[in-house]
Amino acid sequence: MMNGEAQEIRVPLVGSMKVLIVLAIASALLVGCNSAPKRDPEYAAVLPEDIPRAPQGNGSIFQSGFERSWFENVRARRVGDILLVNLVEDTEASHTNDGSVDKSNSTTIISPTLFGQGVSFNNPFSSNPYNLGQSLESNTAFEGDAENTQNNEFNGSISVTVTDVLSNGYLKVRGEKRIGMTGGNEYIRVAGTVRPEDIDIDNTIESTRIADATLVYVGDGQVSDASKMGWLARFFISAIVPF
Repeated sequence: MMNGEAQEIRVPLVGSMKVLIVLAIASALLVGCNSAPKRDPEYAAVLPEDIPRAPQGNGSIFQSGFERSWFENVRARRVGDILLVNLVEDTEASHTNDGSVDKSNSTTIISPTLFGQGVSFNNPFSSNPYNLGQSLESNTAFEGDAENTQNNEFNGSISVTVTDVLSNGYLKVRGEKRIGMTGGNEYIRVAGTVRPEDIDIDNTIESTRIADATLVYVGDGQVSDASKMGWLARFFISAIVPF
C-alpha cells in the first residue's frame, strides 16, 4: 500500500489463455489414445474352491474332495472349471407395419325461426343483419408405413468359468474376452446356465444350448465412435420432434 491507496495487481490474460489452450489440446490427444481393455466385474472369472485339509487318522484310503477320475472325460462340473463356448448365433427377423386413418366431420346449424320468421340481429357496423346459422367442417387423414429387417450372425469361441453349481446340477457360467487393437478395444461377454448333459466330450458347448444366455459383443475407441450417430442427428429422429 502506498500513500494510503491500494495497488491493483493485474495478471496477464494472454499467457493464461495460451496455457489453457495447450492443456485442452493435450487432454484431447490423451483421450484419443488407445487405452488397455477394461475388465467388467460382472463377467469376471471365478477361482476354484480351496482344497479341504485331508483328515488325519480316519483309517480310509479314499478321501472325499481329493479324488481324481482317470476313466472319464474331463468336463466342467465344479466351481472354477473352464468350459469352451462355441458361438453359433444366427438370427433373422422381419417386421412390416402399414396403417391408414381417414376421418371427416361436417356440422351445420340452420338459423332458427320464430313464428315462421327467421331470427336475426341488427349489425351496427353493416346493413346486413347477423345470421345465427353456423357451419363446421373438419377432415383428418393419416397414413404410415414402416418396415424393419434385421439379420445377425455371431461366430467364434470363448472360454468361460463355472461360477456356481445349482441344486439340480446345472452350472452357472460366465466369461469375457478382451481384444485390444489399434483402433480400439473389442469385448465378447457370455453368461448363462448350462446342463452338464449338453457338454460335449471335448468340454465344449454351443451357445444355443445355454439357458438365460447373455451374449454381448461391444467395442470402444475410434472405430466405435465413428459408427455412432451424433447427438444432433439423434434429436431430429427422436419422438420429441413433432415433424
